Amino acid sequence: MLQSPPPRLSGHETFACRFAWLPKVVKELNSAEEHSNLLFKDENLAMVRLGVGKNMVRSIRFWAEVSGIIEPLSSGGHTVTEFGNRILGYEGHDPYLEKQETLWLIHWNISTSIPAVYYWQQMLNFWHRPDFNFSEVYPFLERGLPINSQSRSKRTIGDGFKVFVHTYVPTKGRKGEIMEDNLDCPLVELGLIKIVGSRPDEKSGRNEPIYAFNFDDKAEVTNSLFAYCISDYWKNSHHSGETLDFRSISSGEGSPGQIFKLPELAVRMRLEQLQHSSKGTFDFLESSTIQQVVKKKEVDSIALLDNIYLSI
Repeated sequence: MLQSPPPRLSGHETFACRFAWLPKVVKELNSAEEHSNLLFKDENLAMVRLGVGKNMVRSIRFWAEVSGIIEPLSSGGHTVTEFGNRILGYEGHDPYLEKQETLWLIHWNISTSIPAVYYWQQMLNFWHRPDFNFSEVYPFLERGLPINSQSRSKRTIGDGFKVFVHTYVPTKGRKGEIMEDNLDCPLVELGLIKIVGSRPDEKSGRNEPIYAFNFDDKAEVTNSLFAYCISDYWKNSHHSGETLDFRSISSGEGSPGQIFKLPELAVRMRLEQLQHSSKGTFDFLESSTIQQVVKKKEVDSIALLDNIYLSI
């Protein structure tokens, strides 16, 4: 079995992704400007073309990479991936990032990125309670770090945790209004994590928010989107067989059920429609002894991706 590369512990520069960033990167890298593919090789040039400071340039590059929108070239530059062009390109399905299905796909890509994004990997796959706050999560995140990691300070782990949370939860101002900066994070719209209360920190005595994952069914995770993610999960998990069992799909590390926080019934309902939603690529077989997905023909990931938007 292939050994997973070390997870990404930094790169976001403490900024959550923002609405305009991914479409802007695709536009700039696809522009007719000379050496457009070297956008991130020259940070000063990127600052001018993207209209942000140096730290934000690095953050934009990080989010565009882990979202599967761009990939590095051997020359040191970057190019827009086929996924990126298919979604956000000039004739893409969703060039202005307006569809919920696109946001779920971006969430999927970040959460299953290789190398893994550490806080997504840990919180989505290995934190098994519905609610959490930082005081509880800190020792859990510290224990999961690679042995030789230099990122063990409470402040560093706290910064990473905040980026994870603020990707999905808008921060409110003193009077309860949502601050403008947080509206720029597109995945807030998914409602994956919510504030459900607060409790005092035992050491400082100050109240800290309690967060909770949304484990409800999610209509925007359509049958077609689920079928695409099954094909991606099959590839990412390096599973070479022609079958995949129900438990792996519903609760395995990096699985659609786990990453989308879907209840088992919701996973089963999507699997029952899988032959249709995957255009015959997969089928779900269920009996008293077997619950598994069977690969019926060669997977065409791009066709499955296009089908998400054709089905809307």
